[in-house]
Amino acid sequence: MAFSEAPEAATAESPEAGGKVLVKSYGCQMNVYDATRMADLLGREGYAETAEEADADLVILNTCHIRERAAEKIYSELGKLALEKRARAAEGRDMKIVVAGCVAQAEGEEVLKRQRAVDLVVGPQSYHRLPDLLKQAKQGRRLTDTEFDVDEKFDALPQPSRAQIRARGVSAFVTVQEGCDKFCSFCVVPYTRGAEVSRPVADILAETQRLVDAGVREITLIGQNVNAYRGPDDKGQEWSLARLLAHLGEMEGIARLRYTTSHPVDMAQDLIDAHESIGKLMPYVHLPVQSGSDRVLKAMNRRHTGADFLDIIRRLRLARPDVAMSSDFIVGFPGETDADFADTLALIREVGFAASFSFKYSPRPGTPGAERTDQIDEEVKRERLAALQSLLEEQRQAFNAATVGKTIEVLFEKPGRHEGQIAGKSPYMQPVHVSGPADMIGETARVAIVAAGSNSLAGRLVGKGEEAKA
Repeated sequence: MAFSEAPEAATAESPEAGGKVLVKSYGCQMNVYDATRMADLLGREGYAETAEEADADLVILNTCHIRERAAEKIYSELGKLALEKRARAAEGRDMKIVVAGCVAQAEGEEVLKRQRAVDLVVGPQSYHRLPDLLKQAKQGRRLTDTEFDVDEKFDALPQPSRAQIRARGVSAFVTVQEGCDKFCSFCVVPYTRGAEVSRPVADILAETQRLVDAGVREITLIGQNVNAYRGPDDKGQEWSLARLLAHLGEMEGIARLRYTTSHPVDMAQDLIDAHESIGKLMPYVHLPVQSGSDRVLKAMNRRHTGADFLDIIRRLRLARPDVAMSSDFIVGFPGETDADFADTLALIREVGFAASFSFKYSPRPGTPGAERTDQIDEEVKRERLAALQSLLEEQRQAFNAATVGKTIEVLFEKPGRHEGQIAGKSPYMQPVHVSGPADMIGETARVAIVAAGSNSLAGRLVGKGEEAKA
């Protein structure tokens, strides 16, 4: 733990404990999960969650460092918070500002230097020490804590109450694995999240049971490299992700299972087979490929080829013919040629994706890719990204349009935008809106899809055995 002893100008002290906390999360699903656990942890200290910055005595920015733009967005947000903090100080009120997550891990001391309004910087593997750190921050100390101790973190975190779980809805994340050992040459995750660590089976089952007992119907198992999961059971035997999913599939009360994010290298056959044998496992797989060029994939240290990726898709579709794929793509990696980019477009056309995320390459300090001298011109990156996103969007809209006329299972999660409407998700993560009673929230039902909008589907509830009408 590092300390910077120069305190800010004195302000009125907050209560020793309690107040309202706003946790703003950026980036991956792991950050969303971590945000809820920070709120749970601080709830034990008397802090109540709020969604309004104006009400917050404590603001935590749970940050992402995967791209330069994501990191710079945090500093822009901190500038706005600094103005609010000064305004409150003039009125004799205090507000503490915490930067958590991967920017905190990668740039801890730099955050304190760049923005004097920040009271505390805490990494993703040390946020379980927040209560003690906040007590020190309230005494005028500006602190950085970026120590790695995943086991200590999971042991220290309290479990949310039933009321907290219910307030967050019928879908929930459960972390099963953290960190990554792949060291892709564009990625900071191994440096900010550490080595791969799998949680014990018993801990995962206990957490999942608490969620289900409180009304959660959909569980998504998450990890930086989730299909690398190798967790010990109480006999010391390792479970694969497929075995864990099979066990959860037998748990009463769970309607749906998902997992994310996976690496092609760890896409074992037992996990592919799980899509055939586990009825509750949704037919939707997010599997980042990043590029369709073998030359670029080798430079990225991805450890797979385009043919390897296509073979995984082939085997998934053999196991589950209705499976849909999403992926991640990076354009403009150092040295990428027009031919390399054409290989990526060819792979996309061959697979056909239901949805995807795509980005221009962003050099991250400390990664091998950032040190290369053959960086791609920004205008070339922009042109390639526009072409790639146009193709991916065309495929997404075609996938949505192909749903019209079909009857699918929808898990209803919340009221819709209009009176008498409820909203849910398809097995393929598509938002679906229907007219229906609010007491169906938390239930699954058959829905005939009658229209596809740009970002959601419209449907109608159908009776048992009724066929969808085109």
